[in-house]
Amino acid sequence: MVTSSWAAAQAQTAASRRRGAVLERAILEAALEQLSTVGWNGLTMEGVAAGAQTGKAAVYRRWPSKEDLVADALRAALPDFHEAPDLGSVREDLLELCRRAREAMFSKPGFALRAVIHECDSAEAERFHAVIFNGVVEPTLTMLREVVERGIERGEVRPDAANGYVFDAIPAMMMYRSKMCGSEWSDVDLEQMIDQLMVPLLRRHAS
Repeated sequence: MVTSSWAAAQAQTAASRRRGAVLERAILEAALEQLSTVGWNGLTMEGVAAGAQTGKAAVYRRWPSKEDLVADALRAALPDFHEAPDLGSVREDLLELCRRAREAMFSKPGFALRAVIHECDSAEAERFHAVIFNGVVEPTLTMLREVVERGIERGEVRPDAANGYVFDAIPAMMMYRSKMCGSEWSDVDLEQMIDQLMVPLLRRHAS
């Protein structure tokens, strides 16, 4: 019979043979798992090493601090937000964007990102500003701008709607309702937000 100690030793031996990109990917995935389950405050380099089935020294050789490790884990895991939908109307395009945002928010990378945003103090959060802005905020605003400007070209949207306050409305509402109200954004919730907030906000004024 194979003993548990022998199996553990075999697993450790197999893990120790991993090198380069394979080991780094395992460490980043373990960091993401820790963030999404125990959060920023509960994440430790030791816990990440255990999750990746490697030694703590292997983690510290690559990432000298928890902040460095988490920044790279988020960069590697955040979804691609660079292709705006084009479904024929601004309403349908915005709904599709919101569905994508919902999926991202409640994915493992999404839970990890929210742990960083909600739990880090201001000094720690500054370390992740570029990761969050370049990986999430900027591409989201770019897609929203594209959808709104396409709506302007089709005559659905008033010309002065292409501004930062309008573009901020959907991300701000989704984050607020998620954090403060515990909303998981059902399809009905998304449709109501678009129909009751965004469509009236974007609609052309009657002549």
